Amino acid sequence: MKRFVDVAAIAAMTCAAMLAFTPAQAQAPAAKAPATAAKASTPAAIALAKEILSAKHVSTIYDEAIPGLVQRVKNALLQSNLNYQKDLNEVAIKIAKELNGREKEIGDEMAKIYAGEFTEAELKELAAFYRSPVGKKSIEQEPKAFNASRQFMDVWAQKVAEEINSKFRAEMRARGKEI
Repeated sequence: MKRFVDVAAIAAMTCAAMLAFTPAQAQAPAAKAPATAAKASTPAAIALAKEILSAKHVSTIYDEAIPGLVQRVKNALLQSNLNYQKDLNEVAIKIAKELNGREKEIGDEMAKIYAGEFTEAELKELAAFYRSPVGKKSIEQEPKAFNASRQFMDVWAQKVAEEINSKFRAEMRARGKEI
């Protein structure tokens, strides 16, 4: 049953995260497939998108990308090479240093993607909004609202998963099969 809760929680968090990074008035009426490559945008549009993403502190999402990836790969290698733990730890430090700064590629691409989804005029409006007092408050309060929403969704998903589990068991019991 925990797997059902995890799937529901992940889906809920993904939806909430998407909403958290796009103002409600700028959302498209129909969902789009994820972009595989950024649309061509002007340098000014990309600069505005970078300003918006910076104001929203989006870099906190990917700041630890390189250390996290290095750690994940090291841990995977350690599973089958425990006798090399000391060496792998040393190599991890070296690789993390070599790749330091590469996470900025994520920010650059995010800005291009963001700039491809909005016109330059829309980006100017968004940048002005995030410079305004209510925009600054939005940036400050969104994480709190997101966390509270995520906590609610976790509890909700657990409750509904338990209800679904009960319904499965009742239906199977009616068929003479205990699970």
